[in-house]
Parts: sequence; C-alpha cells; structure tokens
Amino acid sequence: MSGMDAARLREGLGDRYARVDVVETTGSTNADLREALENGDADRTVLLADQQTAGVGRRARSWSSPKGAGLYLSVALRPAGVPFAALGSLSVVAGLAVRGVAAQLGVDAVLKWPNDVLAGPDRAKCAGILAEAVSGGDPAVVLGIGLNVLPLGEDVPAGPGGLPATSLAEQGATDPDRTEVALALLTRLDDLERRWRATSGDLTAAGLLDDYRAHCATLGQEVRVELPGGRTLTGRAADLDATGQLLVDATDGRRVTVSAGDVVHVRPA
Repeated sequence: MSGMDAARLREGLGDRYARVDVVETTGSTNADLREALENGDADRTVLLADQQTAGVGRRARSWSSPKGAGLYLSVALRPAGVPFAALGSLSVVAGLAVRGVAAQLGVDAVLKWPNDVLAGPDRAKCAGILAEAVSGGDPAVVLGIGLNVLPLGEDVPAGPGGLPATSLAEQGATDPDRTEVALALLTRLDDLERRWRATSGDLTAAGLLDDYRAHCATLGQEVRVELPGGRTLTGRAADLDATGQLLVDATDGRRVTVSAGDVVHVRPA
C-alpha cells in the first residue's frame, strides 16, 4: 500500500490550511498537534500519518490504525471568537464532513452520536472523531479523525461495545485513493469549519445542526447511556440541543441533557 502524496495534497488544498505535514508513522497525531499548539503552532495546522502506533479515541480507548489502510489525521485550530463551551461541537462539524465524503464515494453512511460514523446495511464503524480542547491562552482545539479507507483485514478488533469495524472500500467505494479521500475530507472540513467559526460556533446559525439531525441514526432510538460511576440512563434519544448535546427522554419522565464528555456508550436499549 503506497503512502499518501503530500505534494499533491498540499497543491490541492492551496491556502486553506497554514501547514500540511504527512509522516510515515507516529504515536498519535492528536498528541503531536496538542503539543504543537501548546508550543504556539499556527491555526489550521494539519498532520496526517500512514500509521499510528498509539491512536486513541474518546475516554482513552485505543483506535486501531493499521499501516496504509486509512486516514489518520488531526487539525489544530485556534477559532478566535468561539467560546470555550462551543469547542466540543466541532465533533458535529467533523462528523458531517466525513459522512459527506462517504456519500460522495457512494457509501451509505450515518452518524452515531457523539463521534462515530457508521456505514453499510449492518451499520459498522468506519470512522471515529475526537475533539480535544487545549487549555491555556486563546481557545484552541485539536480535531482528530480516523477514517478506514481500504480493506482492514481480519485482525482488526471490534470497537467498544462490540461495534464491528469496516471501511469505505468494504462498503462499495471503488478503489479509493487515500490522497484523494484526504483532499476531499480536508476540503469539506475547511468549508464547514469556516461556517461554524463565522457564527462563533453556533451550529444552528451555521446551518449545521439540522444537517446533523437529518443524518443522525441515534435520534428516535431507544438508548441506554452508560455514565461514569456505573450509572445508567435509559430512554429515547429525542433531539440535540443548540450545542450538539443529546436530549434523552428518560423512562422516568425527565428530559435529560447528556454531554459527549459524560457518555461511556450509547447503545440501543
């Protein structure tokens, strides 16, 4: 499996990003860019890796990153004027970007709140998203995306909760070129993030919240939300609030707002 073409990627992206780097291997692109932001790196810096040896998802879970099979990338953002409380809604922005690229390649994909993209009739996981705020100074966040592009092989483990892994190629994308997929994803992400930033992180004003609702498979489902400390919330996933948090109509009659930071799993009840 050949590596990504960094020159073609930079040429295609033009001046959308301050810097685009491609490395053969690293522990975690999110960890690398988090350190870079802490050291003063510029807004809109991108790092892609052919392989991650210590990729992580939400709640420090491992993310399998086999060499040459997917896109493992992070974008460092300094969205001036966006309140800290709105930074987490970048997961909504990234989810829409990934789903849009999958659709562009002919893959049926939906969004699983808060940070997964599922593909195919069996709704297997093809992508995961991790937005990490960086403390200190102006608002800063590292947005990580792991997207399975080429066939994964048989040794890739299922995700948390037994969610099977899949890839764009395994769900019908014809011989996808990883450089072209990266170019399409980063272009779409740039467009959506600029809309989000222009409204100070207001998903509704940016026209993104309704798009997310339209493609979110979690909404309308009976779910069991596993919270820290062994607590469990069951009910119907009713809606999203203005910041992208999940509103659950609990079985005891309450409407409960659940933040992505609180949820361990959202599973069908």
